[in-house]
Amino acid sequence: MLYRKMPKTNERLSALGFGCMRLPVLTDGQIDKKRAIAQIRHAIDQGVNYIDTAWPYHGGQSEPLVGKALEDGYRDKAYIATKLPSWMVRDRAHMDVFLDAQLKRLKTDHIDYYLIHNLAGPMWDRLKQIQVLEFLDRAKQSGKIKYTGFSFHGRVDDFQTIVDDYPWEFCQIQYNYLDEFHQAGTQGLEYAAQKKLGIIIMEPLRGGNLGLPEPPPEVKAVWQEATVTRTPVEWALRWVWDHPQVTAVLSGMNEEAHIKENLRIAATAPANCLTHIEHGLIKRAADTYKRLMKVNCTGCEYCKPCPVGVNISGAFELLNRLHLFKNEVEAKFTYAVRCGGIFNRGETGFASQCIQCGECLDKCPQGIAIPDFLEMAVRDLEDDKTPERLAMGKKMLTMD
Repeated sequence: MLYRKMPKTNERLSALGFGCMRLPVLTDGQIDKKRAIAQIRHAIDQGVNYIDTAWPYHGGQSEPLVGKALEDGYRDKAYIATKLPSWMVRDRAHMDVFLDAQLKRLKTDHIDYYLIHNLAGPMWDRLKQIQVLEFLDRAKQSGKIKYTGFSFHGRVDDFQTIVDDYPWEFCQIQYNYLDEFHQAGTQGLEYAAQKKLGIIIMEPLRGGNLGLPEPPPEVKAVWQEATVTRTPVEWALRWVWDHPQVTAVLSGMNEEAHIKENLRIAATAPANCLTHIEHGLIKRAADTYKRLMKVNCTGCEYCKPCPVGVNISGAFELLNRLHLFKNEVEAKFTYAVRCGGIFNRGETGFASQCIQCGECLDKCPQGIAIPDFLEMAVRDLEDDKTPERLAMGKKMLTMD
């Protein structure tokens, strides 16, 4: 296992972190506890020392599972990372309720790396109003948490604002070779590095889609030109690890074969591990994916605010994911969750809310016919089971 240092703490984190959002499950949907614990402990035995979980993962069962997995001496071998569920917090006192409950769930007296979960600009503004900065200060002073960070899903200018608003030790961003200019992107990566933040990467495979054994034929043809044979997983992970600013990369591993492959790659992928020619191949693969996308949305969000609240960029991201990777179940469920108001104080943003006012058209730097593509999103992502998917998402991600 290769290790990289957290800039502000000098702690050595394993290049590969174990993400506990997609643990193995039984036929009834519950975590396969015996198998999941064995997987986590095996990864730790092989050098993984960063275990990432969160309050809502697996309907609230991920944190207790991690607590169980880290018994029998494993707690001393690994750092725990978990998150305050920002969208569920009502007030300042509620933050303490969550943190104390998480300490009990995880069977520990402190959390090593504590994040504010799923931030974007409006959510961050609300949390500051209810004293989240004071909460973080007190939690650190009490010893309940060691290091503070945040996970981010928003615009890069909001990312820079959040970085500057508090003396964070680390952050967590979505980053892969399709997302160089999406959300925080490379600009955010470099900004956080300048500020000496540790950088944890999530979604290096875009929810597993960049690691599919059979990518689109046009992308497969690009990989076949390489002089070194690599799986799609290895190309994607090596691209992320190639960046020296990256501290650790999370993988939501739930198959023993996947764990074995990721461990192998993590042991042989230092910073600057790719050649100039290999970077060219990966760029061509990324360009091919983008050419195959239904809508050329970069996620800049200049189209916002929509007068009726449509989550335009979110709808387009899921529309592209559906047509690129053909996983209808995943795309429709994620769409229901992302646009159903769970993370936005109940304010929905479905494509079907569009009233064809055209206000977004003059704002879009890509010249996208937004209302037309929103109609496509309605047709491809919404159906009579959307309320059912949203209800399932609420059950998984809230205490309701």
